[in-house]
Amino acid sequence: MPFGSLWLQVIVSAVVVFVASSIIHMVLKYHKADVKSLPNEDAVREALAKGNPVPGIYFTPHCADMKQMKEPAIVAKFEKGPVAMVTVYPKGAPMLPKHLALWFAFSVLVSFVAAYVARHTLRPGDGGMLVMRITGTVAFAAYALSHVSDSIWKGQPWANTARAVVDGAIYAVLTGLTFRLLWPAA
Repeated sequence: MPFGSLWLQVIVSAVVVFVASSIIHMVLKYHKADVKSLPNEDAVREALAKGNPVPGIYFTPHCADMKQMKEPAIVAKFEKGPVAMVTVYPKGAPMLPKHLALWFAFSVLVSFVAAYVARHTLRPGDGGMLVMRITGTVAFAAYALSHVSDSIWKGQPWANTARAVVDGAIYAVLTGLTFRLLWPAA
């Protein structure tokens, strides 16, 4: 089957996921619990601004190599706390249109990969549930499982990850269903 016969599924499923994610984040708003404010936010912002950090990810206490983890001064810093990972963004208000465009592009990429796997494992006319299972599984791996490592390595609360995995499952079902409904006949 030529890959061109799957572009409709790729684009439509990305649009469906984009709309679903908009509803989840703007109407349901159960992700409000994902981010907390610091009780001394202004003081923390002032302290960060003094260092004039460039955008990036920072960890404190920072160790240049693993050997430092055993040094008494570093051990004391970890024990005293706080231990934090901080993401510094460029100055200015968040550029929502840019983030939405990138999210849509990511959704197209996920659907493209699902279509690629489907093209090499399925044939035109294959049963709808098989199409949905293959494409939905690929989408689930991309949308949902990618968040688990954030809790393992970055300290993201598991509740945040659980909400993201639920979102990913919804997006996967919608992707699989879109491919199922638009799958080429034999």
